[in-house]
Amino acid sequence: MERDRKKALIAAYKERKPAVGIYAVTCQASGACWVGRTPNLDTVENRLWFTLRQGSNPHRGLQAAWAEHGADAFRFERLEQLKDDIGALTRERLLKERLAHWAAARQATVI
Repeated sequence: MERDRKKALIAAYKERKPAVGIYAVTCQASGACWVGRTPNLDTVENRLWFTLRQGSNPHRGLQAAWAEHGADAFRFERLEQLKDDIGALTRERLLKERLAHWAAARQATVI
């Protein structure tokens, strides 16, 4: 019984669609903001924090701000999640458009 339940939970996890969207990272100490797009909003925060802690984030301005102000000064925010039922080409176009929108709205650097 328990084995069947576990298998069902694993199958459901594998079948779930990732949350595609736009996110922001804000340094509360300096007011600087960075926005990015991702195919998986559920995992991007962990990835960003990991690379920043390791000093290996490819975005030099973000990494420099992290080194100067420390982890406690940073906040991650999901800005927008796209609907699941759109095609790949439409999704890419929307991600570009929405990223540009949020970068302008937040006066942010695109990462």
